[in-house]
Amino acid sequence: MSRPKIAITMGDPAGVGPEICLDLLRSTRVSDHCVPIVFGDADILTRCANETGKPGPLHVIAPAELNTTHSPSILSVGGIRIDQFTPGIISSATGEATYRYLETAITACREGAVNAVTTAPANKSSLREAGITQPGQTEIFAEHTATENFCMMLTSDILTCSFVTVHVGYGEVPLLLTTERILTVIELTHNAMKSLHGREPRLAICGLNPHSGEGGLFGGREEEDIIVPAIDAARSLQINIEGPLPPDTAFLEPRRGETDAFVCMYHDQGHIPVKALAFDRAVNCTLGLPIVRTSVDHGTALDIAWQGKASAKSLEEAVILASRMCS
Repeated sequence: MSRPKIAITMGDPAGVGPEICLDLLRSTRVSDHCVPIVFGDADILTRCANETGKPGPLHVIAPAELNTTHSPSILSVGGIRIDQFTPGIISSATGEATYRYLETAITACREGAVNAVTTAPANKSSLREAGITQPGQTEIFAEHTATENFCMMLTSDILTCSFVTVHVGYGEVPLLLTTERILTVIELTHNAMKSLHGREPRLAICGLNPHSGEGGLFGGREEEDIIVPAIDAARSLQINIEGPLPPDTAFLEPRRGETDAFVCMYHDQGHIPVKALAFDRAVNCTLGLPIVRTSVDHGTALDIAWQGKASAKSLEEAVILASRMCS
């Protein structure tokens, strides 16, 4: 196929999203792979460029031009005015704008105007202040595409992790673990890795408790009663998976070298090692959607927003991976 068109949502206007989008639009590495189109507000990007000393927006288009543009562009959605927010400050106005960028990009992708969506970071507190009930962008994508079976995956050249649960408190995790849910995440991970690598992948799965429960000594026998049956079911489907592994040693270098992806039970079990090892190049993917969606692996970084300090590396990697997944 010709270079795919990737919609990049600008993220929360008060965060680092605008400045990393400015960098992305001028990245020849990105434009070699795809046509990046930022779904945001052109006047916000212009203001951010002026304050950070970055080059300003290149090419602003209207929705009717999505089908004809073949160069890095900005689709000005009209989500927020310059006088409605302050960089670095949480507000309902920026939460509403973030949500509008997402809705517009998802619709454009579902209608075929773009081939995939990559998201700059959203701020969960701003979304909540705007009355958005979903806990994160992953769940927003699932709701807008009517997807029931989905999961988050963080992937990099060093380590890839997928997640059975994500944006919930630790006390909720054991209550949300079922054999069926774990098997679904194993299958989604297997299919994604097989597509990306072009071969049968090697998976590993972490236990929930310290030492993977130590034979029932720790926890509520989640390993024996819930996780192992999911592993057995996956193996019956000819999926190559090892575990459940003790989480504290699962990600050591020798095992990383022989494992394509790790299935994790909760958010920090996989986020901590991925971000410790590959913070500037890991990519967040949502598996199971009818559209391709990738994202940065970091937050809005309000403390450094609009100061020209943020790196666009993760966003670049996310857009390039989206381009690969389109193929």
